[in-house]
Amino acid sequence: MPAAPRPEDGFQPAAAVRRLLREARTGALATLDEDGAPYASLVQVAPLNDGSPVFLLSGLARHTRNLGRDPRVSLLVDEHRHGDELQGARASLKGRIERIADTGTARRRFLARHPDAEGFADFADFAFYRLMPHSAHLVAGFGRITDVEGPELLTELAEADELLAAEAGAVAHMNADHADAVQLYAMQLLGAGPGEWRMIGIDPEGCELMAGLDVRRLAFPRRVTSARGMREMLVELANAARGASIDSPQ
Repeated sequence: MPAAPRPEDGFQPAAAVRRLLREARTGALATLDEDGAPYASLVQVAPLNDGSPVFLLSGLARHTRNLGRDPRVSLLVDEHRHGDELQGARASLKGRIERIADTGTARRRFLARHPDAEGFADFADFAFYRLMPHSAHLVAGFGRITDVEGPELLTELAEADELLAAEAGAVAHMNADHADAVQLYAMQLLGAGPGEWRMIGIDPEGCELMAGLDVRRLAFPRRVTSARGMREMLVELANAARGASIDSPQ
């Protein structure tokens, strides 16, 4: 196993993998062919509330047929740095895929990130699948190559039922009534460029913002589990973003 980065450098491997999963829109999914050989394909991906990757797959696709024989997979996600691809962080996850029976949350979160998929999401041969990661191999720069075990890869959802129930309404409310705050989150708190930023998901540890094909993760300074705590956190971040905007040089 590669040596883990020294904790004194401030780098948190598990958090780095979770961010990659939260910001990914595509990944390379490797399944096992009938003869046992690996087969890789490019797939769209989105995170569930706990961060586990979810896919919308056709039953006619080769990778889906492979999953019917063996659910073991590997998924590679990366930062998609343009012009310097190998300098960006990437993580290769190993785990098992399972078909999702209750697709409400998966469908909403996937289509928020991939609105183009709405035209075929309800086709009879398509279904949502979830990857349950067992481990990840992270490459995030010199001296930052390490393995992360499964329990650290996902966000703990214990005692967060109230927040999860309020998530969809809160996301819609922020985009409809507080689009200016969402813009400030992206530009002032994340250093993103201007764009039509919108919120696409909230969980106990943060939220995701998206403009065009770019997804950015905004981590909360502390964990929240209630609807009230979520509202207070979003107001706190908006105030911080407005303060940063005022302090920025013109």
